[in-house]
Amino acid sequence: MQKKFENKVEVVKYRVLRELARAIWEDQDPFTVFNDIASKVVKKGEPPMSCCVYKDRAIVAERLRLGFGVYHGSKDTIQVVDIACDECPKAGYMTTDLCRGCLAHSCREACPRDAIAIDERGHSHIDKTRCVECGRCANACKYGAIINMQRPCEKVCPTGAIHMGEGGEAVVDQEKCIVCGLCVYECPFGAPNDISGVVRVIKRIKANDGRKVYAVVAPSVAAQFPDGTTEQVYTGIKKLGFDEVVEVAMGADETARTEAAELLEKGFLTTSCCPAFVEYIHIKFPELDQYVSHTLSPMAYTGKAIKEKDPDAVVVFIGPCMAKKYERKKDCAKEYIDHVLTFFELQALFDSKDIVLSELEPTDLQDGSSFGRAYCRSGGVAASVVEAIKEMGREDFEVKAVVCNGIDECKAALMKVKVGKLDGNIIEGMCCPGGCIKGNGTLINKPNTDKFINAYAASAAKQKIL
Repeated sequence: MQKKFENKVEVVKYRVLRELARAIWEDQDPFTVFNDIASKVVKKGEPPMSCCVYKDRAIVAERLRLGFGVYHGSKDTIQVVDIACDECPKAGYMTTDLCRGCLAHSCREACPRDAIAIDERGHSHIDKTRCVECGRCANACKYGAIINMQRPCEKVCPTGAIHMGEGGEAVVDQEKCIVCGLCVYECPFGAPNDISGVVRVIKRIKANDGRKVYAVVAPSVAAQFPDGTTEQVYTGIKKLGFDEVVEVAMGADETARTEAAELLEKGFLTTSCCPAFVEYIHIKFPELDQYVSHTLSPMAYTGKAIKEKDPDAVVVFIGPCMAKKYERKKDCAKEYIDHVLTFFELQALFDSKDIVLSELEPTDLQDGSSFGRAYCRSGGVAASVVEAIKEMGREDFEVKAVVCNGIDECKAALMKVKVGKLDGNIIEGMCCPGGCIKGNGTLINKPNTDKFINAYAASAAKQKIL
């Protein structure tokens, strides 16, 4: 069996969701499952993951709360499990054991605030009450003994949404958070987490009240599940109890058509498919809000099409992105999408029902075009817009797409727009490097992901968008 998870943190999160899902399928009382699941995930006699088995089980209990989908506000998709946070040292410059106690003391001489003291051994110490974090001491040290220590979560956050709380634990500023999920992925202790939709979806499937439950699946699914083909994954989803499975590639085609028409009308756009990218513009570049496309995302268009045919439908998006959980609550999608699951959560659901994908018959879906299926990789959106404009017969309009692969490239392109120096008329912004195929809600990120997506796109019966 191929490796499914990146590290031990993800394994623990997965086990919690799997056991919680099993309990809900079996109608166990949620108030009694906490201790039982904690005992299954953290077994007595095994080496503890933290200081002791009791803290490990307390952390599991907090993960279970997130598994039940407890929200505290409109945007709090990412929450921190306080007890899991290692309370990393306060960020800033610090002297390490590499200090040699040299004679020159270049670090002290370089400091403009007299913030460095020398002890009796000749080793330097930084007074944080005086330090202004200028970094001159680190540059001056010949041994590299002074480092700029940053919490992993703070270091990767593109908007400065994470800071140290009063107790030393990480805190997410929801007003600044873009739900990019970088903190969730980077924290070695698994303290930041996304709110789960597993319990709500299971209860919806079990409701049996006459409302059909649709699974709309992102095309990046083709690169995700090593135990079965894409077609077997679709069958597995139906075995979970979903009434219908629909490709989001269908919605991607509609997004491409509409966004192409919007580009022709306005002359310049930033794409709308990545909710983290759109939120990044709102927070860091509000003066560029006017350029954000008003076109719905592929997820929203797929849900819209289903709701128009079946107004009582319950639509569950399944994809690679935590930010979609936030998008679902926004005006642009809340009418069309009822719940969101990541591929990570889907794996837990499969295993909670002991579904073995490799043993299933395939279910072939042909809801979208080859361009819609390739929408999920970096460059896929731009290629779809180019194709749509071509199929509209507007070869006279030159699409000059700027493909931004990751948040750093997004920032660079937006800075150029701000100063009027961008050579392009549409920015394809994807916050995850590689695009949705490497999203923050995926399983293991395989190096040959593009190959799977290209093969899946090529297998589409429909090779045009319009």
